[in-house]
Amino acid sequence: MSNVLVTGAAGFVGMHTCQNLLAKGHTVTGIDNLNDYYSVQLKRDRVAQLESEPLFAFVEGDFASLEFVRGCFEAGQFEYVVHLGAQAGVRYSLENPHSYVVSNVQGFLNILECCRAMPVKHLVYASSSSVYGANTKMPFTASEPADHPVSLYAATKKSNEAFAHSYSHLFQIPTTGLRFFTVYGPWGRPDMAPMLFANAIVKGEPIKVFNEGKMRRDFTFVEDVAEGVVRTMLLPATPDPDWNSEAPNSATSNAPYRIYNIGNHEPVELLYFIELMEKELGMEAQKIMLPMQPGDVLATYADVEDLGRATGYRPSTSIENGVKEFVRWFKSYYDIR
Repeated sequence: MSNVLVTGAAGFVGMHTCQNLLAKGHTVTGIDNLNDYYSVQLKRDRVAQLESEPLFAFVEGDFASLEFVRGCFEAGQFEYVVHLGAQAGVRYSLENPHSYVVSNVQGFLNILECCRAMPVKHLVYASSSSVYGANTKMPFTASEPADHPVSLYAATKKSNEAFAHSYSHLFQIPTTGLRFFTVYGPWGRPDMAPMLFANAIVKGEPIKVFNEGKMRRDFTFVEDVAEGVVRTMLLPATPDPDWNSEAPNSATSNAPYRIYNIGNHEPVELLYFIELMEKELGMEAQKIMLPMQPGDVLATYADVEDLGRATGYRPSTSIENGVKEFVRWFKSYYDIR
């Protein structure tokens, strides 16, 4: 079994990825700065779930600090790095853009520099479906260019992919970027739609439904995402022998570099997602229909064929079962009868 560093371990995807790694017998060091972008208590409760495992160690600190990251690498002697930490949220990037550059750009550079100085077998990092931005050809395919992000958050994630490729090319660091598609499930973030909807519905408060609910999202259950992350981690990126510089594949390279989508490859209309939430909560939502918001996109839809061929795995949890699991956790965590 391997020694793995997971950044953003107190985060939503980070916690589930750590649980998956621990269940498979890996030793995991999780780091997180426990910032107050959303409930610090929720983050501490996630960490508490992990600290019951003897193979897990948590270190509080900020990966935007090179000194902190270097210290973790020197102490840990990691074989794999799973970089899931980031300043998240599309709409918040309109209000506080500098925090995204510090965390998502400077922080990612720190991780790359430490992987350069203390080589690892594979660096896997979280990208986002938001990088597809103005693209409208569905499903989104990683092999095609995604050069028109429509939010600063997406732009920072796209920059991560560019940074990773340069380090893979210059220093032969195997890197794989994973474009996550609308992750939801137990222990989800309070600023994301499922939690916002559930909280409002149980309180009898109205929910904001953008684009009148006609947006379509490739909702992907968080445990499926975690499984995809771990399977990908164990397959270090290698140069693509068929890569053609005159007709370049955006998902591969002549360097040890890969990009994959992780999505449920079944887009769902937002109104149907809300209907499922109402059914599981046993309450009807009061809806305020609003126009599209800046930085949002009409639809997301993941082509996951490359992921399936590489790992033998494709996310498969149905939206009906996933929402049921989310609501079950939501009621339990917030003690809702």
